[in-house]
Amino acid sequence: MARGVRKSPVEKLQDQLNEVRESIRQYENCLVTLKEKEKTLNEQIELEEFKTIRGLLTEQGIGMEELKEMLESNVTAVEEQSA
Repeated sequence: MARGVRKSPVEKLQDQLNEVRESIRQYENCLVTLKEKEKTLNEQIELEEFKTIRGLLTEQGIGMEELKEMLESNVTAVEEQSA
């Protein structure tokens, strides 16, 4: 059985370096994908939280404008207490 020419130590190290670089590239791609998924999940969580709040407002018969006024008056009251 014929054998190929043996690789020199430099060639072996170069092959290892290429493998490491490829692994790094794969992990970087995976990291990008995971960060995109994280962003999507955070957006979905936020949307679900808003749906919950909207449901509570509907149950209480409070509109968005009324909620806005309540929050603004509460902020004003807190600011006055701090002063």
